[in-house]
Amino acid sequence: MKRMDLLHQLSPLERRGVFVFTRRDLEKLFPNDDEKAMEKALQRMCKDRLLVRAARGVYVFGPAAVTHRGWMIEHVAQALRPGEFNYVSLESMLSEYGVISQIPMDRLTVMTTGAKGTHKTPFGIIEFTHTRRSVPDLLDRTLVVEGRPLRIASKQAAIQDLRRVGRNVDMMDMDEMEEE
Repeated sequence: MKRMDLLHQLSPLERRGVFVFTRRDLEKLFPNDDEKAMEKALQRMCKDRLLVRAARGVYVFGPAAVTHRGWMIEHVAQALRPGEFNYVSLESMLSEYGVISQIPMDRLTVMTTGAKGTHKTPFGIIEFTHTRRSVPDLLDRTLVVEGRPLRIASKQAAIQDLRRVGRNVDMMDMDEMEEE
């Protein structure tokens, strides 16, 4: 993989809103590179800032890391749990709804049908919390926001999620909890 090849392949994808890639995605785009060559190329592209290593096996197209900064952390979260149902909930959504006064500046809290875990990225920390709820139930409890990569929990769903996983409920504003 050469610099110009990478730019030629990823620039059109960025214009269509695709700018977060797994290593597997990049291997498909550059099938002629063997494993060792791909590893060296990825290191070189990261050093040259054409790619940003967001997490193990997840890369962001460098120019997009600046121009699409808004929901970048959610795009990375999607790439970290492909094929799973993921939605923003817990403290992240409760802060957005005004139910808690604290604003998690560097952390995104995501409920997932996949594995729990925490990932430090250049865009903030992503905290995945596993849920056993069924996908139809999750669809009923979440909302789609245009332009946002992940679904979001409704206010009541975020409150229920916080209680269900045993997090600190003392920080919630009781007046805001009851309003919908």
